Amino acid sequence: MVTVELSGVHKVLSKGRYYYYAWRGGPRLTGKPGTDEFMTSYNEARESRNVPDSAKFSAIIQAYRKSAEYAKLADSTKRNWSRMLDKIETHFGEISNAQFDRYKRIRPIILQWRSQFAETPRTADYGMQVLSRVLSYGVDPLGKIASNPCEGIKSLYKNDRAAIIWSEADLATLKEAKDDRGKPACSKEMAFAIDLAIHTGLRVGDLIRLCWSHVGEDAIVIATNKSKGKREAFIPLHDNLRELLQRIPKRSKTILTNSRGLAWTQDGLASSFHTAKKHAGLNDRNLHFHDLRGTAATKFYTVGLPERVIAEIMGWSEDEVRGIIRRYVDRTAATRAMIAQINAGVKLPVKPDENPALEQVLSA
Repeated sequence: MVTVELSGVHKVLSKGRYYYYAWRGGPRLTGKPGTDEFMTSYNEARESRNVPDSAKFSAIIQAYRKSAEYAKLADSTKRNWSRMLDKIETHFGEISNAQFDRYKRIRPIILQWRSQFAETPRTADYGMQVLSRVLSYGVDPLGKIASNPCEGIKSLYKNDRAAIIWSEADLATLKEAKDDRGKPACSKEMAFAIDLAIHTGLRVGDLIRLCWSHVGEDAIVIATNKSKGKREAFIPLHDNLRELLQRIPKRSKTILTNSRGLAWTQDGLASSFHTAKKHAGLNDRNLHFHDLRGTAATKFYTVGLPERVIAEIMGWSEDEVRGIIRRYVDRTAATRAMIAQINAGVKLPVKPDENPALEQVLSA
């Protein structure tokens, strides 16, 4: 078999094995040098590189960066996505759009690109998320690609953060933390944000844009960001929530403000929260601000709300809510929830499965 020297082929030795790429930073070639498969792979790669710029994947990436869809992303998201888009454009930018419709050819190339992040599965999945979003944009509305070849590729990182909550002890530690000068590390403004998250179960993005105008006579009603305004969160104004809202000073149209009286930004809230958590000695704990939603779910449950109602408030499935309750609400808490209903004169359902507190006590 005669081996022909091909212009620009980049050869890499990794773990005792040679890999060949059409050019430095280009797609990996399949087959062994000199075989028909190798030559076909090489020719397709070079052909895709010689197409007009408008027919290359880089054109789709650039169009996505300029799109209204990209403009709507939060500033912090855009910064992170921009860095990943740079990596995607470096690796895939010179490939023709037509290559992304050759499913059997392009999938191995995509998976090979993902493998460079294999040691950090969350980064690998993040890269795939951004790539998939750009490919979907190439399908619709651009119509440059027939289908998204990323669809069906499973995530590498597995973690159900919905089942992680802050305990009362964790919250007390956080709020009582002192900085290096002995001053409170958790400001009263941050404490308000934490308490409001616990009493409403709202996501951070919705929490920081929650306005006094969203507070009605009996409930807080706000169109959620995640649903793009198609779904409303409906949080009943229970006594603890009313009391909290009365304690928060009205310094802006938004309920939550920072120490300067301005509405929190997502980055500003995250930074202040991280600082407080660090001084509280909780950095080694796998606890995020987002996990306060799990805490909210357990509180809703222990005051007697059915799982179905909690799911509607939280925007989760009933199975997710049930998983949190089974893991974090013990028999004592469930019993107290039932006693509270009895003391309030609420008639308990005949069937245990219609009342989660009663069901848990009977099944314990």
